[in-house]
Amino acid sequence: MPSAHAEARQGKLNALGPQTFANEQDRARLSAVALKAFLALMKAWDLSNAEASALLGVSASTLDRMKRGSHPTLSQDQLTRVSALVGVYKGLHLLFADETADEWARRPNSGPLFERETPIRAMIEGGIPRMLEVRRYVDAVRGGL
Repeated sequence: MPSAHAEARQGKLNALGPQTFANEQDRARLSAVALKAFLALMKAWDLSNAEASALLGVSASTLDRMKRGSHPTLSQDQLTRVSALVGVYKGLHLLFADETADEWARRPNSGPLFERETPIRAMIEGGIPRMLEVRRYVDAVRGGL
């Protein structure tokens, strides 16, 4: 039988409803932490401004403003991109215990998702669908599938 605390917490969660990137309030609340995570990933993967802006789906000048401290509310598209990329980053760090985790994204890959390109290049060229495929690929490798 659930405790009173658990029931109260579940009641609050139900009142809030599901979190989605489509909801403006959720996007406003999640944007700052998503941007912080993306900028850290940009540094870890040694992304150029051109690569980072293409992955995030923003102009180079918008990325420069973000790097200088501007914290706009990210779009549903941009939050989806960050979520997929952070998932790839996390999966790689669970899979590899050394610098290989961050180097993997820069290494040419002969797998069918990459066609001898680097995962970064493949994700830039393939957009969100490819980012999600790469995330599933890393998760599958990590899970032994």
